[in-house]
Amino acid sequence: MLFNSIEFLIFLPVVFAIYWLLKDRLKLQNAFVVVASYFFYGWWDWRFLILIAFTSLCSYASGLWIERVRINGNENDDENFIKRCEKKARWITAANIVVNLLILGVFKYYNFFVESFAALFPALNADRLLLNIILPVGISFYTFQALSYSIDVFRRKLEPTHDIVAFFAYVSFFPQLVAGPIERATNLLPQFSQKREFDYATAVDGCRQILWGFFAKMVVADRCASFVDTVWNDYASQSGSTLLMAAICFTFQIYGDFSGYSNIAIGTAKLFGIKLMRNFNVPYLSRDIAEFWRRWHISLTTWFRDYLYIPLGGSRVGKAKIIRNTFIIFLVSGLWHGANWTFIAWGAYHALLFLPLILLGKNRRYTGIVAEGKVFPSLREVLQMLLTFITAMFGWIIFRSENISQAFEFISNIFRRDLFTKPQAPGLTLFFVLAMLVTEWFTRTKEHGLSIDGIKYKWLRIAIYYLLIFCIVLYSSESEAFIYFQF
Repeated sequence: MLFNSIEFLIFLPVVFAIYWLLKDRLKLQNAFVVVASYFFYGWWDWRFLILIAFTSLCSYASGLWIERVRINGNENDDENFIKRCEKKARWITAANIVVNLLILGVFKYYNFFVESFAALFPALNADRLLLNIILPVGISFYTFQALSYSIDVFRRKLEPTHDIVAFFAYVSFFPQLVAGPIERATNLLPQFSQKREFDYATAVDGCRQILWGFFAKMVVADRCASFVDTVWNDYASQSGSTLLMAAICFTFQIYGDFSGYSNIAIGTAKLFGIKLMRNFNVPYLSRDIAEFWRRWHISLTTWFRDYLYIPLGGSRVGKAKIIRNTFIIFLVSGLWHGANWTFIAWGAYHALLFLPLILLGKNRRYTGIVAEGKVFPSLREVLQMLLTFITAMFGWIIFRSENISQAFEFISNIFRRDLFTKPQAPGLTLFFVLAMLVTEWFTRTKEHGLSIDGIKYKWLRIAIYYLLIFCIVLYSSESEAFIYFQF
């Protein structure tokens, strides 16, 4: 079910009303969350529910099994027996990881690896091994969310839950089920284990965040998509200036699309008394690529940091291993995004951008907000943000391309002689992009673009809300699925 659909506009208020009618019966309320979430997810294809239920069951059972093994170890004074129990707990965790990643691998990467193998060894006729597999929506998101629970239980960061309903609600919570944020069990699971109280101020802020998300998706991203698709489908005959404009528009399309989804998800969760982690923090206001990645898809980058980068040694090792770990993280992140060499190349591209910062020890240079306490940035900060935006933009060209050769051809065509000619440009769309940028600049220290409580006059705030609704109704382009649904 799409957020930007009539079905969701009916679904949400119905679920909201029933949910709060059950506020004094926690287990029943959690059970309703599971039912509503499975209905939401099964709207595309009910068969996908089998996978998410199996993933949830495996991770839930692994937690209980680890607990049982450790209890047995603690009841025995034999040190060797305790070590064997801990080793068994490690194997249980590993088995759960392997099973879940195997499911993810088959559905998402099997055909990719078969096709790559067939291209390398055409004489073997490996194409006959291809399967007609449909990629389940959001499988990468809920798989990583389930795995974080099992790993945190093994690391003793979290006590295993015995409440299977609360656990299934944690994995399947519908606002963030198909495109994140990828929540940690340490944050989200305890919220399903305690009574939630309706808070009017939080709900109002949630509605504002939803509205901002719809504006970013339906007015900015979808309008950009119309122009980008037109240019990309005929890029060979377009001028360099028009290709550059399309690359700029795609840079804002993917941001408006994905951050829009995240804001709708986080805002919707607030309506149900649930707090989700922030997933975007004005990434295009970053002063270098390291800061960009601290602000872009935060739930995924921190997931890889905590469960892959740090176990590999993180930044506590020598420069050579830090570089190795960085490349591993970005290559895996690229592969996580999809079964295509363009995603892997995109990850390698960002790893290369990190190299100078690592070698110079400047990858943690910018951790605060840009121009903090000031109305406008300095010229130096403007140039830094512009350079970071441009480097990210060329990465998005690789990301958007169907194959590596198309990416190289698209980029090389930008730098033709007609780069400095007047481009085709979606004027109204660029106005909305600018409006989004200006708004995020002045709310860059806030949680989202409509955190405007600081505006003194209530009538002005209300006027802004109605203006955004007017823009969504009148100027939104043809409704499209969210880009990250394919991941």
